[in-house]
Amino acid sequence: MKSKLKYINDITDFIFVKDKLEKADIIFIPGGSYPEVAEEAAKLWNDGYSNLILPSGAFGINIGYFKEPKSKSNLYNKGYKTEWEFLKDVLIRNGVKESSLLKEDKATFTYENAIFSKRLTDSLGIEINKAIICCKSYHSRRCLMYYESLYQDTKFIIHTVDIDNISKDNWYKSKKGIDLVLGELERCGWQFKDILNNMMYNSSS
Repeated sequence: MKSKLKYINDITDFIFVKDKLEKADIIFIPGGSYPEVAEEAAKLWNDGYSNLILPSGAFGINIGYFKEPKSKSNLYNKGYKTEWEFLKDVLIRNGVKESSLLKEDKATFTYENAIFSKRLTDSLGIEINKAIICCKSYHSRRCLMYYESLYQDTKFIIHTVDIDNISKDNWYKSKKGIDLVLGELERCGWQFKDILNNMMYNSSS
């Protein structure tokens, strides 16, 4: 549902990215502790959109350890040490074969998810022409910007999951939604200033 305020719609269109699904070489999961994202990635795998999944993540840099799943902790309750370990369990319980999973368990924030994923796929000699990023809906723009910065020759398809009942249609109607989405908008500014400057400097040097 569109807002009557144009700037709300402009923010919505920028932050909430979602593409038409296509088959891809890999599915990226950029960290996190919500099982719904990995459950959705498992559906994509089961539906044949890709036979390779790379979950990434250790724990939040501000926490220093993996606490527990932020939802469905009664179902996913193995005392995970890292986000990767948690996401792996969700994926396997939802039908994904372990042989289809790659491992990146060092990243502590989203940019590291992209950096360390790129290092891993490069080290394995995996050519990625097309990739799906499966992530929270309000996290989609920032994920895309980070992964595009590292995989500059890859076409990305963004596939999202609404978490905490926050969607493109209602984010501006609650304090939590406003804080989360405008927080993402802020990060897309100050976090990318140095990244973009470095990219432009390196391309011109």
